[in-house]
Amino acid sequence: MEKDQRSPGRGIRQSMSGLHIWAGLLMGWILYAMFLTGTVSYFKDELSQWMRPELAHQAELPDPALVAQRIADELVASVPGSPQWSMRLPDARTNSVYAFWRTAPGSAEGGRRAFGEANFDPATGGKVTARDTLGGDFFYRFHFQFHYMPALWGRWIAGAAAMFMLVAIVSGVITHKKIFVDFFTFRGGKGQRSWLDAHNALSVFGLPFHFMITYTGLVTLMALYMPWGEQLAIKTQAERQQMTAELNAFIQPGKPSGQAVPLAPVAEMVRQAQERWGRENVGRVTATNPGDSTARVAVARGESGRVSMSPQYMLFEGTTGRLLEVREGVGSAAETRGVLYALHLGRFSDGVTRWLYFLVSLMGTAMVGTGLVMWTVKRRQKLADPERPHIGFRIVERLNIASIAGLSVAMTAYLWGNRLLPAGLAERAAWEIHLFFAVWALTLAHAVLRPAKAAWIEQLWAAAALLALLPVLNAVTTDRPLWHSLGQGDWVFIGTDLMCWALAALHAVLAIRTARHRPKLRAAPAKGRTGIIGGALEEGRS
Repeated sequence: MEKDQRSPGRGIRQSMSGLHIWAGLLMGWILYAMFLTGTVSYFKDELSQWMRPELAHQAELPDPALVAQRIADELVASVPGSPQWSMRLPDARTNSVYAFWRTAPGSAEGGRRAFGEANFDPATGGKVTARDTLGGDFFYRFHFQFHYMPALWGRWIAGAAAMFMLVAIVSGVITHKKIFVDFFTFRGGKGQRSWLDAHNALSVFGLPFHFMITYTGLVTLMALYMPWGEQLAIKTQAERQQMTAELNAFIQPGKPSGQAVPLAPVAEMVRQAQERWGRENVGRVTATNPGDSTARVAVARGESGRVSMSPQYMLFEGTTGRLLEVREGVGSAAETRGVLYALHLGRFSDGVTRWLYFLVSLMGTAMVGTGLVMWTVKRRQKLADPERPHIGFRIVERLNIASIAGLSVAMTAYLWGNRLLPAGLAERAAWEIHLFFAVWALTLAHAVLRPAKAAWIEQLWAAAALLALLPVLNAVTTDRPLWHSLGQGDWVFIGTDLMCWALAALHAVLAIRTARHRPKLRAAPAKGRTGIIGGALEEGRS
């Protein structure tokens, strides 16, 4: 009778455990790549600085108003006839100005409207002479739209993976019977039990963050996944353009009059914005129809220090510099989206908060990785011949190696390529990315050709060696070695070198522990614990 009374409880946990396991496994490799590249993206601006060593370290932030004027003059001269251009001003984390523009009508191939982009030196206003690279933006873009495929497809895949992650989080919490007690339990050297304890601790420690980052990631692209409400509420193209302008502070270019009138001094418009928001709180300047009597200039507030991505901007008449409008608020729905978007990106944060984002996100990466590994650890014990597993098990095992250890090797190879590829190489930025994927493919081939344990050890040591030697490579190939950076107080280069050595030590420890591990293939499976993501297997079914 007691057994019957308890069976419903066991049934729901078993059901949730099965859902948890397969939701984590089926998208686990994609989720691991998204988590790791997203983690690195919290320092994408600093990484972009490191990958352009030709740009001098800026001890003091230049006056944004003067920088905006230099770049505006350069854009007016270099892209005449452009109906719209926009620049992101430098701040404490970026030492260059990123600008993009629409090409003049009819100048693009086939008469189609196209876009251009470049980085500019804030000190001179000219295009940077640094090596061509996407820098940390590659990891940021890969995090949610991948590569070698249309961005729309990548975002759909990322959204599906995030939904699987959300399901795995909820089902893992339901499955876990002693979620907080097990957080304080770790037994090293116990094989499956050690993996499970590590998975539990990583899951519980960052659970609120993992839920937040997954949910807000879905919200950032909600209009793509669920467009019906917007389509129902917005009937005309004009209304859609107005909504886009309000959400992005990106004014739509109207029809030019054809009457040439020079653009008023942009520096004065920026100074008015500085008086309102502070000297360092101007983020972007956008101009439409520059050089025409209908020109408009929008000066947008920066993202630092405010937990919302909703735009705040001042709109000026381009020919006179007269203030036309100040927008510092949006509707409640748009503001909610802006807050959730800001929580996901973390751009509002100071240095300490950004490091907290980075560390907890790194724990989330490890959580997904330990879940993937536990799937094979658990099932190897159930194989009829663990030395000769079936093809499905081998596929999962090899994908685990390439997705976890191999991704570390590939990401570090991308940084090596930044230092070793010739500066004058055509499409150099693209070749850095090609190198990343080529090395990643080689790690998969290596995982297939080598015994599983040997592949794990060799790839972990390869990642450790590449990371440890990267600061040495930087010292040999640039004039920004560690001792030079210490003398200048250049914490971007100092921090990058130190982080490389810290991550190298982590990979070396994992390689040593893997080499020392002796699995007990016939040990009876333990009972009584479950995890949160991708492999809490105690009450699951194969």
